[in-house]
Formats: sequence, C-alpha cells, structure tokens
Amino acid sequence: MTSRISPLNCRRWARLALCAILAMIAGRQLMQPLWGDPVIAVQMGGPYEYMEAHSTAPFSAWGRGSKSVSGGIPKVDARLRFVDPQYGFETPLARFFTVTFVRNLVDDIRMSPQIEPLLIDDAMKVVLDLQAQWCAKGWRPVGTRRYPTIADTPEWRAYLSPGVLQGHAYWQAGDKYQVMLILARFRDSRHPDQERYLITLDIGEAWRLFEEEEGRFEPHHSPPPPPKKGATPCPSQPS
Repeated sequence: MTSRISPLNCRRWARLALCAILAMIAGRQLMQPLWGDPVIAVQMGGPYEYMEAHSTAPFSAWGRGSKSVSGGIPKVDARLRFVDPQYGFETPLARFFTVTFVRNLVDDIRMSPQIEPLLIDDAMKVVLDLQAQWCAKGWRPVGTRRYPTIADTPEWRAYLSPGVLQGHAYWQAGDKYQVMLILARFRDSRHPDQERYLITLDIGEAWRLFEEEEGRFEPHHSPPPPPKKGATPCPSQPS
C-alpha cells in the first residue's frame, strides 16, 4: 500500500515554508534601521544608555553591569557618529567596530571604517575624507616629526605598497581626544592578485604627550615620507 500526500497537505507545507522564509527576511530587516545607514552614536566618556538611545544600529554588549570593564560590537555594519558639539565627525560603514566601557562610560573605540579591505585609491579617499573632517572641526595632527600626516602622494603609495611598513598618524582635538590612524597593506585571500589596504582607528581621550617624547626616540630605520615643502595638513585652518 502506497501513501500519498494530498494536494491539501502540499499546500499547507508550502504555506509553512513560505511563512518561515518571510519570518527570516523580516528578522533581518528588523536588525536594520528604517532609513539611512545604521549608525552607532558614541559620546566619549558618555554612558552606555546615551549610545543606546541615539544609535540606529543594534548593539551586542558583554559585561554589562560590571564595575570595571565591559564592551560590545554592533550587530550590523554601521557608521561611527562621534558625538561632540565641536569635534564631532562620522565614518563610513564599518564591519570591525568595538566600543570599550569602564564603569559603563565609553573609554575607547577601535574600528576599521570600511566593510572590506580596499584598493589603494579607495583607501586613500577614506583617509583623506576623515582628515578633512578633523581639520574642519579643529582637530590637529600631532607627533608629526616622527609620524607625518598621511597624504595621497606617489611617495606614500610606494612606502605602503611592499606591505612591510604602515602609515601611522596621530590627530588631537584640543586636550580632549586623540585618534591613532593606521593605513597598512592587507593580504585579502579573496583577491590574492590585488593590493588591498586596511584602515584602523583607535579613538580615546588624549593619552600620548608627544612634547614629552621629543628627543627620546632613535631615528626610524625606514622613515615615512615627509610632507612636501610648504604643505599643511589643514590648509584652510590657522596653525
């Protein structure tokens, strides 16, 4: 005796399968904001609750309630909106993005403002846009004697291309915040025949006093390209 599946049962299973697929799609959509790119709004030194209330991207936190250190990451690719009435700026979408809290207050942000390793033209565009935002908001490059500001020049491209050396630059907002910006070649297994680059930002309160370090460093064995004569990283701003 052979069993048969009636057309009615087939339609029921088809409906159930369709409902399951729609539920999965809806679940993913709920993880995204209703409009615009997902944003994590961070106020340095501000509480977790501020970030939660002003962000449009869901956030996965660990160690909440801890009296010491906690942290978390966005659940989706998200922009950083660095909130400050004078020094605020915004990054492109980021996939690597972590926020560290000390006693529930934002202490450190580490991120790569991109969703994949970039070709050098695209990486330079991101770096130059960030530096332009910082210039416009009153940030200033610091430690330039040892860490000259990254520029889109043939010398900088040649310096980074072998994949051995990294571009480091430090920017500071008054006596409040400091950013370490790194641009380095990254071997991307998906594009083994291409030169891809990774940008890294480490943002926190001003932690490094370059004035106190002058004269203590030995000359770099392979110094990065110096800025061109007469060039200034923030030409539209007074020095």
